[in-house]
Amino acid sequence: MGELGGFKKYERKQEGNIAVKERIKHYREFTKPLHIQEQQKQGSRCMDCGIPFCHSGCPLGNLIPDFNDLVHRGEWKQALEILHATNNFPEFTGRLCPAPCEQACVLGLIDEPVSIENIEKSIVEKGFEEGWIVPQKPTKRTGKTIAIVGSGPAGLAAAQQLNRVGHSVVVFERDDQIGGLLRYGIPNFKLEKEIIDRRVDILKEEGIEFRTNVNVGVNYPVASLKDFDAVLLSGGATMSRSIPIKGNKAKGVVQAMDFLTRQTKALFDEKLQKNIINAKGKNVIVIGGGDTGSDCIGTSNRQGAKSVTNFEIMSKPPSERSVKTPWPFWPMQLKTSSSHDEGCDRNWLISTKEFLTNDKGELYALKTVEVSWRTIPGQRSQIIEKEGSEKIWPCDLALLALGFTGPEKSLPEQLGLELDTRTNIKASEKDYKTNISGIFTAGDMRRGQSLIVWAISEGRQAAHHIDSYLMGFSSLPLKDNNDLIGA
Repeated sequence: MGELGGFKKYERKQEGNIAVKERIKHYREFTKPLHIQEQQKQGSRCMDCGIPFCHSGCPLGNLIPDFNDLVHRGEWKQALEILHATNNFPEFTGRLCPAPCEQACVLGLIDEPVSIENIEKSIVEKGFEEGWIVPQKPTKRTGKTIAIVGSGPAGLAAAQQLNRVGHSVVVFERDDQIGGLLRYGIPNFKLEKEIIDRRVDILKEEGIEFRTNVNVGVNYPVASLKDFDAVLLSGGATMSRSIPIKGNKAKGVVQAMDFLTRQTKALFDEKLQKNIINAKGKNVIVIGGGDTGSDCIGTSNRQGAKSVTNFEIMSKPPSERSVKTPWPFWPMQLKTSSSHDEGCDRNWLISTKEFLTNDKGELYALKTVEVSWRTIPGQRSQIIEKEGSEKIWPCDLALLALGFTGPEKSLPEQLGLELDTRTNIKASEKDYKTNISGIFTAGDMRRGQSLIVWAISEGRQAAHHIDSYLMGFSSLPLKDNNDLIGA
């Protein structure tokens, strides 16, 4: 695999970024790809390591050493075929995945791991550039019909898999465009929407039918789903978590996804510019230290915020891998995103106690307290507030990036579906079936808030089980996720 001793000869390199002062002027992607010869050198760093733990780190089970070796040899088309064998949409994961495969890379024990995610992105982009990615239409139809509710990565992956074995697939999306979270939840500077459009165009040519502005259970009766032979629910986990403290309904306290969605929609419709939640000239505080919080930071800087501050209630992770998360497990380690680099005051072990408002109900400050965590054996960790650590922070816009509690409840209630203890739709990983015959669920709707790579994996898995349910067997691939070590 790769070049013998290539990991000794070549240092890890990734694509670069346009300078901060330039990229915050716009909402376009700002990466600078490596030259093709340099990318082939990066493929050469892949070791003949015997047991490729990267496989176990990847929820999709991507054949990483295989496509790395083909890139090293300059056989890009074959590398694309290997990549597409397990991943329907590497252009999404190559941009947005946190790359648990890299954290499981054997080379990471002694050196910087192979730049797997960047290689993946390079392969698929070359595939589009060369015209290698074309529609794969089924040779015959089975006569079976499937409704997929939700057009995020789980729904799209399932749709493509099921269509390719000959089923007729209709995808319902309540928004005006296809893509789910990818479309409006991910900022354009991380994923330009033309990237989604070119893939959706291929899916349409393959024979998948898309219906937008259709909200099943609202403007489309759930009884109509009985017209289909099977149904997959893949609408995601969209119930945003709030903070139950005084002032949380104030003008200026905003859910992160509302903030991000309005800004992205306004990029494509000037009439919606008046609807954005504008951070220009404001003291912005982002509460929540995850990827969504990072996206809020990047968007606030592009809008021209006066200041951007980030709160995280957990302690600051170590800069190096913690002994508590040894290789090849996903590490508890400090992550600094490109948005953090653009300007942000990051604070850990901070708990917000109150949103302070004026007599008009407008936010003008936050009251916080410093905290620590106490671990009690057999019990949940407890938050301990530090006496005398209260502080007032000027704030005109507070963005709540606190994650999601699960899917919206209206649709499962109308369908009579059971929920699990985490309020997700209950379905077994064994077959993705719900308690109602013919109805399946996958992605964040089943497993809760998770990664895009997991959503694609879930969509592929569900497709196998739906095909088996309809036909008695399935030729679609099925991955055993029981051995995963990463995310």
